Amino acid sequence: MGERRRSALRVRFDGSLKLEFHGSNVTSDAGLLAYRELDEALRLTAMTEETFPEWRTGKNTQHKVIALFRQSIFSRLAGYEDTNDAERLSVDPVLRHVVGGRAKSRSAASTSQMGRFETQVLTEQENLSALKDMPGRWIDAVRGRQAIRRIILDVDSSVSETYGRQEGSAYNGYFGCECYHPLFCFNQFGDVERALLRHGNVASADDWRSVLEPVVSRYGDLDIPRFFRGDAAFAKPEIYEYLESEGYLYAIRLPANEVLRREIAPFLRRPVGRPPNRPIVWYHEFVYQAESWTRERRVVSKIEWHKGELFPRTGFIVTSLGVSMRRVVEFYNGRGTAEQWIKEGKNAVKWTRLSCHDFVDNQVRLQLFVLAYNLGNFLRRLALPKPVAHWSLTTLREKLVKIGAKVVQHARYVIFQMAEVAVPKRLFAAILRRIARLRDPPPLPSGSVG
Repeated sequence: MGERRRSALRVRFDGSLKLEFHGSNVTSDAGLLAYRELDEALRLTAMTEETFPEWRTGKNTQHKVIALFRQSIFSRLAGYEDTNDAERLSVDPVLRHVVGGRAKSRSAASTSQMGRFETQVLTEQENLSALKDMPGRWIDAVRGRQAIRRIILDVDSSVSETYGRQEGSAYNGYFGCECYHPLFCFNQFGDVERALLRHGNVASADDWRSVLEPVVSRYGDLDIPRFFRGDAAFAKPEIYEYLESEGYLYAIRLPANEVLRREIAPFLRRPVGRPPNRPIVWYHEFVYQAESWTRERRVVSKIEWHKGELFPRTGFIVTSLGVSMRRVVEFYNGRGTAEQWIKEGKNAVKWTRLSCHDFVDNQVRLQLFVLAYNLGNFLRRLALPKPVAHWSLTTLREKLVKIGAKVVQHARYVIFQMAEVAVPKRLFAAILRRIARLRDPPPLPSGSVG
């Protein structure tokens, strides 16, 4: 103890301060324990044991596959996006207990071990296919605890900027950069149902079947209303026909053309008189059939005249919904939340950090980021008390995950003495109580959807 006091650092601005460094006796990510509790309640990472077979044949295996997998997910959830961080994190007391197994008494996996796991094991075709399916399996596990009355799917593409000569990287004229062009499918709760990394120069709707069809298949047996929303990139007759054959009602933005504009020509004349402060809004609907379509479909248009603008703002939506024109537009506008969720993924778990050279390695990285995002989103929507239910994933990382703690070890217990700053004990306890309710879900009443 005396030696530790003598080795303390001092600062000149305040002579009463001493700085001591205790290494593995402190952590800055104590809030991960709440996410690990949720993981255990829903049995999410436990699926790994039946999904990814053990590839090592020797007897000196240091970390099981499930431990390596947990380390990949939870380190990303805490904001450590590279395996380079594994060397430091391997001795972090929270990560060691989150990972479990040998890591609890010794250390978690090193950078080289994590690198081999992510770039050699998970990149195998069978394992990568299972990894792509895992977000849906996790969502199904949540659905087993919480019934849903309908499903709304939002499909949207995004941009992941690249640097250097990464395989599959290409210039995208729309985004104006060298990038990858991933495609995401979200549900109405903000969970990623499925994701796919694509080359940077592909069209926004390219390979949509690889993303949408497995999701639609998973919900095929449920007797619930089903909906789909997409922007103008997904205004394709093959998508309309597929959704109609699967019983999905849809609202998809149509790119404007001269035929569509002629349909709303009477609304394009400037209103007479002084323009009001509020926009003048008109709705119009008509039946339309493009040359590539096999039949006519309903189209709803919204025309807005804004004060100080010379021309109106117009938009067209092709839809199979039978509700009013206003309701169609309101429903379509809800897809803006998908864009917000993509921003959350970029900010909270940094899923645009795809820095490997090989394309398949980056495909694996994206899937791991998506799983980390989903785990964070599950806690946000299932376990947050009402006063903090509005917290975003970024806020949760900064306030909940990044709780500092001192670690005190006794013969029978390891005690995390957690700082009460942004998240007091009362709030943390409320989160744990809500997670506990998910462990043993009550039987669903007759007729409910699980």
